[in-house]
Amino acid sequence: MASYRGKHRKQSNITRTVARVVVAGAVVAAPMAVAGTASAASGVNWDALAKCESGNRWNINTGNGFYGGLQFDRGTWLSNGGGQYAPYAHLATREQQIAVAERLYAARKLTPWPSCGKKAGVAGGGGGNAKPAPAPKPAAKPVVKKQAAPKPVVSKPVIKPAAPVQPAPVVTDKNGADYTVVAGDTLSTIASKLQVNGGWKALFERNKDIVKDADLIFPGQKLDVK
Repeated sequence: MASYRGKHRKQSNITRTVARVVVAGAVVAAPMAVAGTASAASGVNWDALAKCESGNRWNINTGNGFYGGLQFDRGTWLSNGGGQYAPYAHLATREQQIAVAERLYAARKLTPWPSCGKKAGVAGGGGGNAKPAPAPKPAAKPVVKKQAAPKPVVSKPVIKPAAPVQPAPVVTDKNGADYTVVAGDTLSTIASKLQVNGGWKALFERNKDIVKDADLIFPGQKLDVK
């Protein structure tokens, strides 16, 4: 009942004869020891279970350590009150075996019959025809709102104000002016080119009314060189 068993062997004539004698003796010795009604209060179809376990042979003893229609081992049989009927399950009546099975079912449901318990026709009971409980639904994942990415800050280019354009000095004629400044001229190059006595310093002193900065002269200015 509690472990795998091979196909039952056919009972020998000797075994059947001994069983009948022992059963008859048990009935004579304890005529009032009658199990409850065969209809199972638990709703278990014990006949269907016995058909799977033993071929519905309630007095079977094949010598494999399991006895009766529901294949009790001796320890299970005695611990669930079977000793009040017979020392072994196969020596008790069908009704008595069912009475003991009801007690065992109340404590352990159908787990003692892991394979044939599926034939018992009850829902639940640890091995019957119960449908497995639905798997728990996975917990809903929290909804994470996506935050909008911050817009990139576009820095405006700093526009530096253009340097004021210095207007070219008004070129005025000067009495005695004899040289007109051209692009690339400096007082030093003019003094050297025209061999001005006293060099650029003398040329600057002579033309201070026109040249305000010795390092800054403009094309078109007219200088007094001689």
